This record gives sequence, structure tokens and C-alpha cells, in this order.
Amino acid sequence: MKSKSVADVEGPWVDPDFDSGLIARCKEYWSVPVVELPNEALATYLRQRIALQLIIPEARKRVESGFDDDTEMYEGELAAALQRECDA
Repeated sequence: MKSKSVADVEGPWVDPDFDSGLIARCKEYWSVPVVELPNEALATYLRQRIALQLIIPEARKRVESGFDDDTEMYEGELAAALQRECDA
């Protein structure tokens, strides 16, 4: 079964009228299946509250299993983003 991407939930990417590092990160992974996203991208989507119905279960699975792919900006970034979203 094909894993869904953010694009499957949020629709196709629409370029905004400006560029930033955040926009570049979100756009880069928009159509990538959620199971293939690096932890840093999952944390970014969590903080931006994008496609949470896909992102939260995958993030929770990775945090609970201790999965580390060395992409996080700081140690525990994904766990912190998940905790922040769950506390919101």
C-alpha cells in the first residue's frame, strides 16, 4: 500500500509570494510519502500544524521506537515538536 504524503491531505503545493528556508523545507518534502520523510521534516510539519492526521502517528511511532536518522536540528527535536503539539 502506498503511503500518503502531505500533498494527499493538503492538496498540491502552491507557491507563496515570497521565499524562506521554512517554505523551501516544506516544499521539498510535500509529495514525499510520510514514511520516507526525515525526522527534521516531520518536526517542521508538526510545528506548522500541517497534515497532522498523517504526521502525528508517524512521529509518535518514531519517537517511541527511538528512531534517529541524524536529520534533526538538535537532539530530541522531533520528540519536542510532538510533545508541543500534543500539549496544544
